[in-house]
Amino acid sequence: MKAVALFNPLPITDEKSLQDVELPTPAVGPRDLLVRVAAVSVNPVDTKIRASAKPEAGQPKVLGWDAVGTVEAVGSAAQFYRTGDRVYYAGSLTRPGTNAELHAVDERIVGLAPKTLSDTEAAALPLTAITAWELLFDRLQVPQRAAGTAHGSGKSLLVIGGAGGVGSILLQLARQCTDLKVIATASRPETRQWCLDLGAHHVVDHSQPLAPQLQALGIDAVDMVASLTQTDQHFAAAVELLRPQGQFALIDDPKQLDAMLLKRKCISLHWEFMFARSMFNTPDIGEQRALLNAVAARIDEGVLKTTVHADLGPINAANLRRAHALIESGKAQGKVVLRGFNG
Repeated sequence: MKAVALFNPLPITDEKSLQDVELPTPAVGPRDLLVRVAAVSVNPVDTKIRASAKPEAGQPKVLGWDAVGTVEAVGSAAQFYRTGDRVYYAGSLTRPGTNAELHAVDERIVGLAPKTLSDTEAAALPLTAITAWELLFDRLQVPQRAAGTAHGSGKSLLVIGGAGGVGSILLQLARQCTDLKVIATASRPETRQWCLDLGAHHVVDHSQPLAPQLQALGIDAVDMVASLTQTDQHFAAAVELLRPQGQFALIDDPKQLDAMLLKRKCISLHWEFMFARSMFNTPDIGEQRALLNAVAARIDEGVLKTTVHADLGPINAANLRRAHALIESGKAQGKVVLRGFNG
């Protein structure tokens, strides 16, 4: 089968950083699905692992986690899906990635793809939807608003980095499915408008001091902060903005984090990592299948929408290098997707 792999951690400007290869069809475990990949998206985790992975000498490592495709075979103990089902998922860090024609994945972290979306539109969703859902509902434990009920004022959530992949889903979930007042940060006119279109009540500029901007909106403090990027830079300011007994959640990898800053206000710290369930085969691993199906239902109902912003064409090494370069530029908005190997 065709695939794209790395052999050494190299800068994305090097043509050998990602290479087109031919690999055997993956083996299918008892709880696995074998999926023919129709589209993928690229996330910051792809670029981080490409820059640091050290495969065994001469051995290819396939990256990629988000995927949508059709089930071609099911394992002997699989119980949720059958051949021909159209599915979407974010894979596992402990297994080969989705930048391949065929991919084996544990069915417990797979959902049925939204019926109303194209393959590329659906491929943009899994990793960011899982991350945003888990952060909001599992880590911060924000109550979901019952369908058909009126919006209340609720508590307030500040989303640092609202225009990125996770932010683009988090803003929608927080606005459409909770009673939170949602404030996003964005530093460019186009990303500011993107956040507003996705449901933010207010948008402030994270390249400028946050407190004066919030005060100008009549907001002296917030109840929760979701820091999705550059936590090193924004942590101290976010702590100052949080109310006593507030909640601070993050998803990125700050070089250091002085948790003592949280003590005075009794602020709780929540770290979201959507691969934890699959990496450790937790008892509740099936929650990711459930939440992906819940997201698909909300997509098909028109409550949520896809966050595709750039379609870079067929899956191949050259196009994936372009996608990685865009992610590394820090200027990506929404999600970057690629279509199947034949385009």
